[in-house]
Amino acid sequence: MIEKYNSLKKFDNSFINSNVKLIAGVDEAGRGPIAGPVVAAAVIFDKKKFNPQINDSKKLSEKKREELFEWIIQNCISYSIGIVSHIEIDEINILQASLKAMKIAVDNLKIKPHLILIDGNKSFSNDNEIDIKTIVKGDSKSFAIASASIIAKVTRDRIMKEASLMHPEYLWEKNKGYPTLQHIEAVKTFGITPLHRKTFLKNIFE
Repeated sequence: MIEKYNSLKKFDNSFINSNVKLIAGVDEAGRGPIAGPVVAAAVIFDKKKFNPQINDSKKLSEKKREELFEWIIQNCISYSIGIVSHIEIDEINILQASLKAMKIAVDNLKIKPHLILIDGNKSFSNDNEIDIKTIVKGDSKSFAIASASIIAKVTRDRIMKEASLMHPEYLWEKNKGYPTLQHIEAVKTFGITPLHRKTFLKNIFE
């Protein structure tokens, strides 16, 4: 298992050369939920900084993600978050909203990277002339992307837990806005909230 995690750091460091010293990993959380925002994160590490527990956020427990969240923000060179609301998701669609959140996260970095690694196969328009590489399943290949996936996931989960205090019927503290059976039943019973993505609910009501 350690070898697997070592490969994440080796993957990132393979891009380092005389022109590339700082690499930002970028990932998002919240494409699938029917409520709440989409959240992206960008993270930059020194090439020597490493934690063998870092992995794709989906493969970690909630408790472990919370622990690693703190380690990442204390040990990275820079990190930033981008949030696009459920309202804008309905207006521009979830793919464009996800890319916009990623761009916001990168633009808000206090230190500019020389290379951006994005999870997936889609990229946002780049105004900063920084090289971008899209990495399919990047959150299981890249240390920086995996770290960004943790930051994005924990941040979004906290937003949904906070929102659940106002709307306890929907169990967002558990489902984080994803369309679980209990969440869908709550929508049918209590109706939609101001935080629901209306374009995502058409299939439920149809």
